[in-house]
Amino acid sequence: MKINFVKISYFIFSITLLLLLATLSCTPTKNEVAVTENNKTAVHVFLTDDPSLYLDKVFLHILKLEIKVEDSGTNSSGRWFTLQITPGVFDILRFRNGLDTLFANGSIPTTGKLQKIRMTLGNNNSVVYQGNSFALEVKDNDNEVEANLESSNVDFIAPNQFRFWIDFDVQHSIQMKSNNKFELKSSIKIFSKQKTGTIEGKILPAIAHPVVYAINGSDTSSAIPENNGSFKIQGLKAGVYKLLIDATANNYRDTILSPVHVFQNESTKLNTIQLHL
Repeated sequence: MKINFVKISYFIFSITLLLLLATLSCTPTKNEVAVTENNKTAVHVFLTDDPSLYLDKVFLHILKLEIKVEDSGTNSSGRWFTLQITPGVFDILRFRNGLDTLFANGSIPTTGKLQKIRMTLGNNNSVVYQGNSFALEVKDNDNEVEANLESSNVDFIAPNQFRFWIDFDVQHSIQMKSNNKFELKSSIKIFSKQKTGTIEGKILPAIAHPVVYAINGSDTSSAIPENNGSFKIQGLKAGVYKLLIDATANNYRDTILSPVHVFQNESTKLNTIQLHL
């Protein structure tokens, strides 16, 4: 039997060329970070909200969520990684008093320092004020909002897996202008449940329409209790707080509770607070 060495040589050359091209196609370029199955860190992001003292509802049009990671080996200035979300309009005032929603998932390189998170908003934003709906205009058309992201404000829940919470600060993000015009200049805070604490309790009667403020130095967080009087303020740094209950209706008196101790990764549960005339 004759062996066609020319055909065999051509076949070997073709296989070698295909393997070389496949190798080159998998090699990251200068501005890319190689992420393999063994070099991924899974990310889970939850969305929650600080309350508004005067708005009934706040609808935010969220398009994109990204994480910036520094990688000294390829791009020391950092690279943005897009997480998986379902873009749409979110009624964020639903997520208060400890309620949240799983908002985004994704993966980033295991090696590299966390730097920032960036949320991109669309233009279909609105608020409900005194039962009426109004457009919410983004100030200066600045549809992106960033916050620092560090290992100190994320929860490492498993090898190569972490999570964190985005707290959208409605009270400081939305301003009411003249003629019932509303303007959005987004402000967000990132926190870890493992590295922060919670204050929760119940305030009665509900007809006092109380607002709760947890004050620690220059840091102030707030909550509006549910109809049954229950409230929860989370994402608090460990420390000693003063709790101010502002009774806003029906001539009930304000009340101050102090000291209220908050511990890392714990919930401080208060006895029922009864307001008086």
